[in-house]
Amino acid sequence: MSVQIEEVRPAPTRRTPTHDLTRTSGIGLGVTMTWFSLLVLIPLAAVVTTAAAGGWGGFWRAVSNDQTAAAIRLTVTAAFGVTAVNVVIGTVIAWVLVRDRFPGKGMLELVIDIPFALPTIVAGLVLASLYGNDSPLGLNLVNSGWSVYLAFLFVTLPFVVRTVQPVLEELDQEIEEAAASLGASRFTTFRRIILPALTPAIAAGAALSFARAMGEYGSLVLLSGNLPFTSEVTSVRILSAIENDNRATAAAIATLLLLISLLVIVVLDVIQRRVASRG
Repeated sequence: MSVQIEEVRPAPTRRTPTHDLTRTSGIGLGVTMTWFSLLVLIPLAAVVTTAAAGGWGGFWRAVSNDQTAAAIRLTVTAAFGVTAVNVVIGTVIAWVLVRDRFPGKGMLELVIDIPFALPTIVAGLVLASLYGNDSPLGLNLVNSGWSVYLAFLFVTLPFVVRTVQPVLEELDQEIEEAAASLGASRFTTFRRIILPALTPAIAAGAALSFARAMGEYGSLVLLSGNLPFTSEVTSVRILSAIENDNRATAAAIATLLLLISLLVIVVLDVIQRRVASRG
């Protein structure tokens, strides 16, 4: 009786990818991290350290003060509301700029970027002139909570537009035409083809819009009146704490704003990754 012996081949080994940096890449990475640390990481670490100096009790007392808590609620609520509006209106404006041709399109392109270039104190002056006591529109929103929403809308207008517009320009319209030829409705085409492609850009614009609104100050100086429990925002509370030589309170409020902004950015990033992967 013969016994047949089969040759056992060793399992192929998986190669571990290497990530060797060239000298030029290493220098570039070093310069990048050094510059980023000097401008962002070290200052943020200093703020958080100052906020933690008084312990959890001191931090909680600083952010739970009635006036401070009201300012935080107004700022966060207005930032969320304005971001939601910008996601819809900004996407619509980007769509119109990319897909439509009309007289004055070039002028509209320039006007959208004005909030980027205009000093925020000048923006507050313009808005106060248009929506103040002598408003030609008959709308007096100065020194009210609505003035905060108005200022946030003005300074955050371009973010979603400018992040969605280049992505929309790169979309191949032949895919949309193919979907239409197969019987897909416009809504289905938008939901299944266009929206997944735009979601990363929309999420990025929303994150920028929210973060910009959370830190806005200049346009509110003349517009909101900084009235406690009515139109005072957290940036004003931080300035007031610094003027009163209470840096621990200012750092505590700033740290809370940082945590809220980071949480929102992470959530938006998770949402856009899931929507994009499904698309």
